[in-house]
Amino acid sequence: MPIHGFGEIAEQLRRSTVLVFAGDRGNGSGVIWSADGSIVTNAHVARASQMRVQLWDGREFDAVLVSRDTRRDLAELRINAANLPAATAADSSQVRPGELAIAIGNPLGFVGALTTGVIQSVGPLGGSSPRFGSEPWVQADVRLAPGNSGGPLADARGRVIGINTMVAGRLALAVPSNAVTNFLAADPVDAWLGVSVAPVRVPRPGTRAKAFGLVLLEVEPDSPAANASLMPGDILLGTGEKSFASLDDLAASLQGAGQRVVRLAFLRGNYHRFRRVTVQLGAKNVRRSAAAA
Repeated sequence: MPIHGFGEIAEQLRRSTVLVFAGDRGNGSGVIWSADGSIVTNAHVARASQMRVQLWDGREFDAVLVSRDTRRDLAELRINAANLPAATAADSSQVRPGELAIAIGNPLGFVGALTTGVIQSVGPLGGSSPRFGSEPWVQADVRLAPGNSGGPLADARGRVIGINTMVAGRLALAVPSNAVTNFLAADPVDAWLGVSVAPVRVPRPGTRAKAFGLVLLEVEPDSPAANASLMPGDILLGTGEKSFASLDDLAASLQGAGQRVVRLAFLRGNYHRFRRVTVQLGAKNVRRSAAAA
């Protein structure tokens, strides 16, 4: 069934979607959340020390990172502009399976690309995969590609119901708009460690059991992790208080504001020898260019 005014709805969404340049770290998308220059994107998009934002009309602005939440993969940027075409957010708790979903983004260099699909569910990903944690997602069968991250997932009225983040199987996963609202209302946090990670199962010496770990795929130069001498290939096991059971646990251990320290247990090339390191977080002289955590 045709949607009345779909062309106008799509055009407005495009005008509310921006292109985020993250230096040599690649490009992503973002959503103009307020007319005075607040832009929401993914934390894994906002991972460079210097960023620029390009609006639909071609204007470009330097972007300041206001806050990042790696647990929910959200970031707020701010540009010095006014009277911007801000998106309208919907109540994501009211989204139901079977509704139309519209995604806008900048995949593979195609600015303002549109794709449509259907909402499959809203909630935690089935199977409780440690990679995705227990947080709710808006799950839709829209086709996303690199460059869509940080862009809007909208309903048939053009209201934003989520921020497109990743693909799991054949489904696109978006952070619900209600989580975005909560993120923006919270006090700014600096939970940046400066690493990208992947879950692994680590053999436990003397048993058949395996422990959960997070292997470091990348360590950003001059990051808290690098300054603590952590290296790609190291496997994080937990903090001094608890072992990690999911990616959420690492994100939770990093939450906070201001300068502070966290002690991490890890393995390096030897499953029999546990190592510990103290990482300083929130240092003002550290370059903010991290990826996933």
